[in-house]
Amino acid sequence: MAKNFKRHIVQIISSIGMNGYFKGFTEGKIFKEKSKMVCVPILNCYSCPGALGACPIGSLQAVIGSIRYNFSFYVLGFLSLVGVLFGRLVCGWLCPFGFIQELLNKIPLPKIKVKEKLHDVLIYLKYVVLVIFVILLPLMGALTSDMGTSDPYYCKWICPAGTLEGGIPLVLLNKDLRSAAGFIFAWKVSILVIIVVLSMSIYRVFCKYVCPLGAFYSLFNRFSFYSLQVDKNKCISCNACTRACKMNVKVYENPNSGECIRCGECIRTCPLNAISKGFKHNEIKNIPLKEHITTQE
Repeated sequence: MAKNFKRHIVQIISSIGMNGYFKGFTEGKIFKEKSKMVCVPILNCYSCPGALGACPIGSLQAVIGSIRYNFSFYVLGFLSLVGVLFGRLVCGWLCPFGFIQELLNKIPLPKIKVKEKLHDVLIYLKYVVLVIFVILLPLMGALTSDMGTSDPYYCKWICPAGTLEGGIPLVLLNKDLRSAAGFIFAWKVSILVIIVVLSMSIYRVFCKYVCPLGAFYSLFNRFSFYSLQVDKNKCISCNACTRACKMNVKVYENPNSGECIRCGECIRTCPLNAISKGFKHNEIKNIPLKEHITTQE
């Protein structure tokens, strides 16, 4: 419980720290100073009245959507650096929308366990969203448009985090926006409502199946510097870690699965302390006892 509390404190600090322009929530205006030119490492809407930085997915769409004229390697390089260093650790510890989903899941309602076969298919949906809505549609729009630019399709048509953090507050605080809100806003609110309702019964449903940033970071989980390690000398395959994992990861078999958000719940649950985390552990931990003795000889 203490470890969960520690992570939740970090999530609260992160959420407040990245959305610390409190004046924006009272005036209904977006912060536009120089820090907005810098990406934060997690999904956090640029249009949130309190946002102090830019959303990496929104920024990635912007540079892809203007590729006909120029391409900025800064955004892709920044995301790759975060991925190489941490993998999906930032999803589990820093993301405000992920934290909101966790809080919703604490509501005492019946929980839904998605069948393993269905789960194994649905997890690829977030890669489809990444490829189609974040990369291909903005790219094709930029290449075919007379203006050489394109809409941010993911932000415009899907992102529930943007609707919650940016769309709804701005519409509520601005009379002109309320009168101009139409089909797209209603569509995105509907998506948000679906995610909110599902989050009460399915742990981090958006992170598991839809989030394109989670899809991007998951590509780095297997070789990121920050990793989980299972000591095969201690592990008895009791399956306690797998039962405890709310992201449906078989930890003792695949501790650095692309679905792992490094929340640490498996470490807390392991009865023999066979799971550890950190920056690139000694690989000897993954060598069975007989092989370990042989290597020492």
